Amino acid sequence: MSNPSPSALAPLANVRVLELGQIAAGPFTASLLADLGADVVKIERPDGGDGMRQWPPLNKTEDGGAFSENFASVNRNKRSVALDLKSPDDIALLKLLVSKTDILIENYRPGVLPRLGLGYNDLKAVNPKMIYCSISGYGQTGPYASKGAFDVTVQAIAGIMSVTGDAGAPPVKCGVPIGDFCAGLYAGYTVLAMLRKAEQTGQGAHIDCSMLGSLLGVSALQTSEFFGNQIPPKRLGSAHPRNAPYQAFEAADTHFVIAAGNDKLWHEVCAAVGMDELASDARFLTQADRAKNQTILVDILAPVFKSRSAADWLEEMDGRNVPCAPINDFAEILRDPHVRHMGLVKPLDLPNGAKTSSVGFPIAITGVDTSRMQPPPALGAHNDEIIADWLGK
Repeated sequence: MSNPSPSALAPLANVRVLELGQIAAGPFTASLLADLGADVVKIERPDGGDGMRQWPPLNKTEDGGAFSENFASVNRNKRSVALDLKSPDDIALLKLLVSKTDILIENYRPGVLPRLGLGYNDLKAVNPKMIYCSISGYGQTGPYASKGAFDVTVQAIAGIMSVTGDAGAPPVKCGVPIGDFCAGLYAGYTVLAMLRKAEQTGQGAHIDCSMLGSLLGVSALQTSEFFGNQIPPKRLGSAHPRNAPYQAFEAADTHFVIAAGNDKLWHEVCAAVGMDELASDARFLTQADRAKNQTILVDILAPVFKSRSAADWLEEMDGRNVPCAPINDFAEILRDPHVRHMGLVKPLDLPNGAKTSSVGFPIAITGVDTSRMQPPPALGAHNDEIIADWLGK
């Protein structure tokens, strides 16, 4: 593909990003910037590139080979340059590109890039204004810095698995790789804050973004609970430690969720199940009472909810403005009329000629077109183009 000229309205038009990223966290960060108009160049090794290129499902065509849908989801709107980071000539070319970039994002294991002469201090000498963002499992320094990390291991060590799943059941990870993607969100947020500062001062910065720190950051309610009572939170399934009824219930046909997060909503639930007397029951008078006695409360409500279908209960609760939801799988939510109304699912062409769909940038911004969905790049497809565009050669 040829790189489209960013729209004048794109918030990150004319911002240049080098991504030395692989698998998830680094590529996701860069994809957020690319969606908002940044010119993102993905640096990949010539022998296979980003390992996610081989991840199934593979979308195949008769004459164009196979292309990874997983890779496409976090690498749209980018260009690819294949460089051998053990080659002096390729290192020299990369440093020329660094001299023209605003942001560099990398998620190599700590120590790897500095050994190649590509650490922050090395590249700061080339471009002192550049923002250099390192994403890793445990940060660039400290006892765990050199420890290998994948999403599941960081979910485990960060405490996420201790509060995920049913009470008394074996620990499970969150089904979405939140370690990778929360780090990517924190990285993108911090990169843009420091980019503003660099524009004001002419000085860049090194950002040390860890998956561990990011998961602790989004665990604010759980960490604050521990700080408050010195008792580590436990697994509660779909229930809530401070609200009830606030969980999944089984209907006659399938499960559904309600969230009666205050007294008014609780009274509506009582009316919905035909048990107004529960509203004045001393065990359930306040939110704190209901949370304390939620096991008893669930035992009372569960048989009632089994008497009607989930659709019936959802209609009942919606009519009373009680927050509720079906428990969708991804096939159901991606075809949902509200998701269609939001325009979240967009068509995406792949380099092998196949067509697919992807969830686009999910935030609406007044005056900004966030519908840009250029194909993810074939490996090394833009070496000559980037040299011409960035270096004028």
